[in-house]
Amino acid sequence: MPETTARTWAYDGYDAAQERLREALCALGNGRFATRGALPECAADEVHYPGTYLAGCYNRIVSHVAGRQVENEDLVNLPDWLPLRFRLAGGAWLTPDTAPVLEHHQVLHLDPGVLERRTRYGLGDVRTLTVRQQRIVHMADPYLAALRTEFTAEGGPADLEVEAAIDGGVTNAGVRRYQDLDGRHLTQVHTGTAHPDTVWLRCRTRTSDIRIGLAARLTTDQAAGPFDTRHEHPRAIQRVRLSLAPGRTATLDKTAALHTSRDLAISDPLVAAIDRVGAAPGFAELLESHRTAWGRLWRRAAIDVPGEPGRILRLHLFHVLQTLSPHTADLDVGVPARGLHGEAYRGHVFWDELFVLPYLNLHFPEVSRALLHYRHRRLERACSAARAIGRRGAMFPWQSGSDGREESQRLHLNPRSGRWLPDHSHLQRHVGSAVAYNVWRYCEASGDAEFLHTKGAETLFQIARFWADSATWDERLGRHRILGVMGPDEYHDAYPDAERPGLDDNAYTNVTAAWVLDRALEALRVLPEPRRRELVERTGVDGAELDQWEHVSRTLHVPFHDGVISQFEGYGGLAEFDWAGYRERYGDIRRLDRILEAEGDSVNRYKASKQADVLMLGYLFSPAELRVLLGRLGHRFDEDLWRRTVDYYLARTCHGSTLSGLVHGWVLARARRAEAWAFVQEALCSDIADVQGGTTGEGIHLGAMGGTLDLVQRGLTGLETREGALWLDPAPLPELSSYGVSIRYRGHWGVRLRLEHGRIRIAVPESGGSPIDVRLADRAVGVQPGETCALVLPD
Repeated sequence: MPETTARTWAYDGYDAAQERLREALCALGNGRFATRGALPECAADEVHYPGTYLAGCYNRIVSHVAGRQVENEDLVNLPDWLPLRFRLAGGAWLTPDTAPVLEHHQVLHLDPGVLERRTRYGLGDVRTLTVRQQRIVHMADPYLAALRTEFTAEGGPADLEVEAAIDGGVTNAGVRRYQDLDGRHLTQVHTGTAHPDTVWLRCRTRTSDIRIGLAARLTTDQAAGPFDTRHEHPRAIQRVRLSLAPGRTATLDKTAALHTSRDLAISDPLVAAIDRVGAAPGFAELLESHRTAWGRLWRRAAIDVPGEPGRILRLHLFHVLQTLSPHTADLDVGVPARGLHGEAYRGHVFWDELFVLPYLNLHFPEVSRALLHYRHRRLERACSAARAIGRRGAMFPWQSGSDGREESQRLHLNPRSGRWLPDHSHLQRHVGSAVAYNVWRYCEASGDAEFLHTKGAETLFQIARFWADSATWDERLGRHRILGVMGPDEYHDAYPDAERPGLDDNAYTNVTAAWVLDRALEALRVLPEPRRRELVERTGVDGAELDQWEHVSRTLHVPFHDGVISQFEGYGGLAEFDWAGYRERYGDIRRLDRILEAEGDSVNRYKASKQADVLMLGYLFSPAELRVLLGRLGHRFDEDLWRRTVDYYLARTCHGSTLSGLVHGWVLARARRAEAWAFVQEALCSDIADVQGGTTGEGIHLGAMGGTLDLVQRGLTGLETREGALWLDPAPLPELSSYGVSIRYRGHWGVRLRLEHGRIRIAVPESGGSPIDVRLADRAVGVQPGETCALVLPD
């Protein structure tokens, strides 16, 4: 565990084995682009992996793997603005891997968004060199980044050669299991000199043809004369010689500007980058405006949780804001599952917005709206995908990238066996329900009727149409069924020994599909009549189709076995798994699918799940909502049924996803409170402890980070935004029973909720807005702007 305070995240000592993890957790970003926390003097190798990623900058290339042509679209590792290395004149370059390190300290300052490192190198005699660096990726100007380096010699003078560079020779090589895939995304790399202190680099992505312009300005406080500038393809290099007197510090500042042809209000990205870096102020002024911008974000996303959980939550919030800031609202991007922190999952968009947007809705609704625009812009592509399999409506892809086509790989590598295997994860059609869920929850939280009446209604409508058209009537059951899909579990993609992939009647898929159909019908009812007529005319829906939606929404099959909800039809007939035996043999069995495949077996044969599947229903819906939802489907839902279901799957889940601990902690807070904290802790520590065994170094798990924030914001407070009111049904954990959050609810900014000692306190800032309607299980109160209300919670 790193040394840390509530406001910092710090590491003492250099540990090559931990460097990739630290680079991901110390990455800096501003919602537009991010740079990993790699040491500037270290190049990409087995230990280090510098990387810079721009939201939405993808490129598609074909690789030859296992005798096949495999096409993948990747979030591109952009030209590296960071390199800065140093050595004694005529000596070897100093790095922690090649020179004596007497002291190394790395601190991520969360409040101002600054990464600081301090390293003291031994120089082979009595002399030492201390290197202190401060790095920012600017939160006020999302096109800028800067690095200040301070060199101090002790024990005698030193002549230091420093080389700064911008490098266009980078590739996507940050994930070892992708090493057989082509990672060369950049082409036509050219460099040049704009001014005596400024160099530039321009290039393009190979197939998406995104033009990239990068400019870097170097300044020093020593009168060192003009820089020695060289262009050694594909790098632009600036060299300077510093004379260090003992105890005196020399300072070198590197400022970079990054533009692409996707940017608004520019003509040429290279010209824009050169102009911007030329107009940028010095480091001190940049740092000040950067700190101010971060201060505004922290005020809007205020969270006050005591102790170690609070420190981790603040780190999680920091990384969420670096990936999805107000700058994101100007972009055409989705929620990247691994942030902008690495190359895992190729930077794709999955369903992680389901875990992130509920948090953003109550702090940065403009960002949520932009992320939903990303989905709406790809609605026609989703409709085309549905038509391609003979369905109406919209079928959103499990993995999305630039244009909304299905980006899920058709082959994946099992590193345990070394075999490339078919990947059927594109059958996770439930991603459409996640999109619809976020549309509805965003509109409830924000009161954004304009979005609901236009893009929101269109999106809901087409997803509902897909589910209705995907439902097959079964005369024997007297029910509609959805066949040949995968649920969130991911370990089960087919029945044992089946020739074709897919499972029937995944409970999560069917119940959420029923919910989507009901919400789409509700949205249609509340639309203004002229808008309703427009939507009906555009889609060609008629009364018979709407009647079919209503019918399907009430008759979708939910399978049961042994008195619990079945994960899918036939789950109860699978073999029980030898959990104790495999834990004894392998220890960590989170990736049970890989273990069994390497043994020549398949997890499809067993009652063994990767992550929460049925229990996801308890994450998305309150107990009251589930009771209504399952009741509408003809099933009696009570506390005993849910407790049995929770116990059943808890004993059969190996938590091979960082989201699993989060969902189980959320559900157990209401079902089995005494056991909830262990899962909450796992969710909190999933990245900082790298519980997935090396995956965090390839990129953080943004869904888990956003979900832990939402756990304290909505999960433990029971906060819901529906029917124009704030509903609260607190379920505090003993370990997390006293904390405060600040939310933005409709027109009210900075509404403060504090849970403490059996009470909840609600403070609404002064404004000209209407009172907030607050509902608890046993009462309703109106809280006026400028008023604070303290409510005693029912036992």
